[in-house]
Amino acid sequence: MLDRAELVDDVLRAAVRLLGCTLEADTPDGPVAVRLVEVEAYRGSDDAASHSFRGPTPRNAVMFGPAGHLYVYFVYGMHFCANVTCLAEGESGGVLLRAGEVVSDVALAHARRPTARRSVDLARGPARLAALLGLDRSTNGVDLTDPASPVRLLAAPPVDPALVRSGPRVGVAAAHLLPWRFWVDRSPAVSPYRPGRGAPVT
Repeated sequence: MLDRAELVDDVLRAAVRLLGCTLEADTPDGPVAVRLVEVEAYRGSDDAASHSFRGPTPRNAVMFGPAGHLYVYFVYGMHFCANVTCLAEGESGGVLLRAGEVVSDVALAHARRPTARRSVDLARGPARLAALLGLDRSTNGVDLTDPASPVRLLAAPPVDPALVRSGPRVGVAAAHLLPWRFWVDRSPAVSPYRPGRGAPVT
């Protein structure tokens, strides 16, 4: 398991640390796991694109809790997206999980997402990743560092810094030019970049 202490850190460093880690979920069809290859950092009160920008609410309360928990929200009336909380308890910060490479049974993953034509598309994008792993309101707030959790964050050696790239965030109306999106260079599962004009992502 990833040590919670590694996420009690600035959101940018926590985001980079999550690259290469494995997110594993127990789904009704069996365990599914992805290696994280693209993430996006959101800071709390000083980040206008963050759900926690205006302070705590019942919806975003998980973001103010301990690091290493899953914050799941519904967006555009269609999709769930998932974040890993970071920073110390009482401070809000999250890292949106944007894309992953399937490292479990690929046939099972395709069965869960039959519309995906290629394996690289199974968890390519935050909504697809959440759908593949079954992340929804029922998993909001789970402790990713607990081995008994239905969703777990498994540690991996840090990605070689030479392979880490950064650029603008995607799909946000505010502060979208901040280079707070991080990805593993040359991973085919990284989602395509589209400048943000919509509602806040996290």
